[in-house]
Amino acid sequence: MLDPHHALQAAARPAARGAPSLRRVLVLGGAGPLGAAVMEALLGGHRFERVGVVVRQRVQPALRGLLVVDADDAAWLRFAPDTAVIVFDRERHANGRDEPFLRPMPADLQAMARRLLTAGVRQLVVAVPHAPSMLPQALKAGLASLDEGAVAALGFEHLVFLRMAQAGSADASGGQSAPQRLAAWMLRQLHWMVPSSDQPVRVQTVARVVASLAVELRDAPGGTRVLPPELLWHAAQVTDAQPLVLRWLAGEGLPPVRAPRMRL
Repeated sequence: MLDPHHALQAAARPAARGAPSLRRVLVLGGAGPLGAAVMEALLGGHRFERVGVVVRQRVQPALRGLLVVDADDAAWLRFAPDTAVIVFDRERHANGRDEPFLRPMPADLQAMARRLLTAGVRQLVVAVPHAPSMLPQALKAGLASLDEGAVAALGFEHLVFLRMAQAGSADASGGQSAPQRLAAWMLRQLHWMVPSSDQPVRVQTVARVVASLAVELRDAPGGTRVLPPELLWHAAQVTDAQPLVLRWLAGEGLPPVRAPRMRL
């Protein structure tokens, strides 16, 4: 039988850093390879009281501890998230398992951000895929569109745009015309001209970085940030991305990239 004196002593001790905090995070874009990996990383970190995912139709979640939240303003207010993650991800063939989940589209970014702000979200992470050979160098550190600029002006305490390099699929040329196949082949050749730090990394690596950002943003200096692709490359070389994320949020520089060009 538990000794009441010991129980009171345990309750009086200050919580150690890393203990679960009473916070809630809402994921928009739980479908797709990255969305699923982000939810697993958030749940596995045990740093949020509740992890929710927005759905278009009610479904029994397969991940333990995951809560489904309807795609309406009243449901978001009831869930009361302080942090949110928007994942723009490619569609995948999963035998209909992804159908219930809300799949954000780029044109919906401003509207979704406004609704999240109204629901109480103060920390927002947006994961945006891109083709590394097509992204100008200046946009790797700045806002890439008027929509991103408008979201930055809404007044979130912390806002991070994470641009992850998007790998092409092996069967992407199926059903394309001859000119389209030629253009796709030429784009694939550009892969060898892209620095290793800009190459696509595994979705699990991106998910670990996203989860670390969601946890650590609240205690970081406020503002809008664009996460550099070099951080994702460095995160792919280690098992724990949290120290890298903390260094970056504190304004410290990342170590130089010294590696041959290769796909991670």
